[in-house]
Parts: sequence; structure tokens; C-alpha cells
Amino acid sequence: MEKHIMKDGRDINRTARRKKATITAVQWVLAIIVLIIIVFPIYWMLVSSVKSQEEILLPVPTLWPKEFHFENYINVLKKGNFARYYFNTAVMTAGILIGQVVTGIFAGYGFSKGRFKGQNFCFIIVLGALMIPLQVTFIPIYIMMANWGMSDTFLGLILPEAVSPYYIFMLRQTFMAIDDSYIEAARIDGLGRVGIITKILAPMCRSTLFTVTLVTFTNGWNAYFWPKIIAKGEKRRVLTVGLAYLKNTFAGAESMNNHEIMAGAVMAVVPVIILFFIFQKYMLTGYSKAAMK
Repeated sequence: MEKHIMKDGRDINRTARRKKATITAVQWVLAIIVLIIIVFPIYWMLVSSVKSQEEILLPVPTLWPKEFHFENYINVLKKGNFARYYFNTAVMTAGILIGQVVTGIFAGYGFSKGRFKGQNFCFIIVLGALMIPLQVTFIPIYIMMANWGMSDTFLGLILPEAVSPYYIFMLRQTFMAIDDSYIEAARIDGLGRVGIITKILAPMCRSTLFTVTLVTFTNGWNAYFWPKIIAKGEKRRVLTVGLAYLKNTFAGAESMNNHEIMAGAVMAVVPVIILFFIFQKYMLTGYSKAAMK
């Protein structure tokens, strides 16, 4: 009887181990598939940027270049004013970032720790703004910017994106998780509201700040729709629009320049990739904390 029970116990343990091993194997397979789907377009962009146009157009694609053509990057710099595009994109992204950080921190504090009439209603309006895409509101915003003389200016590029409902929501959720005793202690020590925000709350929410800042930087750096509309000339043209013009320049020509377009795309995404690898630890931590609120 005891041997039978022991045998049944071993069978149950063996079955449980097999089930666990199967689940683990399935998870690994799914993770690898998802990784390939995400990473392969980036890999293809990188290898295509150093291929020749003839190799890109081969009927059977090559996963590794037969010859490396790093001159593609030099040709892109010659054909497009990428130094100007980089500068314009950096200024626009920095302006959007500063605006969203300042308004997000103070609005997040107001919605989480402040007490005022209509607080919940105002926050519902902020959440509603998350659901309205720029394509719905760009006509009145464009008319307003044009009437203010901000067409083809940095202010015209920055102001419509200077406030982010997403940033406000993330910081509000994070500030709500901080105990009010910290704020009371800071007030006893003589800190005002600005001091409480900058010296107490912001340092305690560093991971969330890194997260939303990186997302804001990525969105600003990759912005295309609004810069395409408000920046009419090359003077305020950003990288994404510059890449589109690089493609349109050769559209319909006998010889296309896909290899150079890929090289320009690599040059455009490098800053974002570098920042992600530097701050990915803070980004993942920030999302985890926000998900638990």
C-alpha cells in the first residue's frame, strides 16, 4: 500500500515537472517569436543601410550584405541638410520635454495632493484629452498658430505639444501613492509647495519621471504630422519630415535610393535607441509602479 502511494506521489511530481517544463518551453518560444517580430525590422533597416541599391532589389533578399557601402551615410548628408534637421529636432524635442515636465509635475501634484472645487471633473477632462488625436484638433490649432504668427517657428512646433495628459496622469498616479506624512513633515520644516514638489515628491518618483521623460523624448523626436503641417520650409524642417522629402526627391526616378533612405532612418533613430538602453532600467521600474497604483 505504501509503495503504491509513493509511486502515485512520484507520478504526480513527474507530471507536474513535465507540465512546468512544457509551459516554460512555450513561454520561451513565444518570447523568441515576439522578439524576432520586434527586432527584425530594426535589423533589416541596419543591414539595408549599408547595402547597394542593386542588392536591395534582388528577388531573393540577402540577410547579410555582400559588400558594405558605408558611403550611403555620406551621400545622405550631402543630399539632405541633416545638420539642420538634427538641430531643429533637438530644439523642438527639448522644448516639448521642458513644457511637459513642468506642467506634468505641477498638474500631477494638484490632482493628487491638492484640494479644489471641481478637481475630479477637471481630471476627467484630462483623461478625455488622452482619447482625442491631434488629427481631430489640428485645424483650429493651426489657425490659432497662424494668427499668432507662429507658422514655421519653433514656438509653433512646441506649444501645441507643451502639455501632455499622459504625463499628468502618470505623475498623478505616482504622487497618490506617496504618504501625506512626508508632505506634512516638509511643511513643518518650512518648505512651500514648490519646495515640496522639487525636493520631496520629484526625487521619490524618479523612476516614473525617467519613464515619462523618455516616452516624451521619443514622441517628440519621432513627431511627423504636426511638424509637417506647421513647418513649411527647410528652415524649421525636422528629421522625420526630412526623411520623407529624401524619399520624395527620388520618387518616380529611374533609379531609386532605398539604401540611402535606410541610412537616413538609422541616423534618425540612433539617439532614441541609445537613450533607451541607458534608461531602460528606470523605464521598466516606472511602468511597474504605475501599473500597481
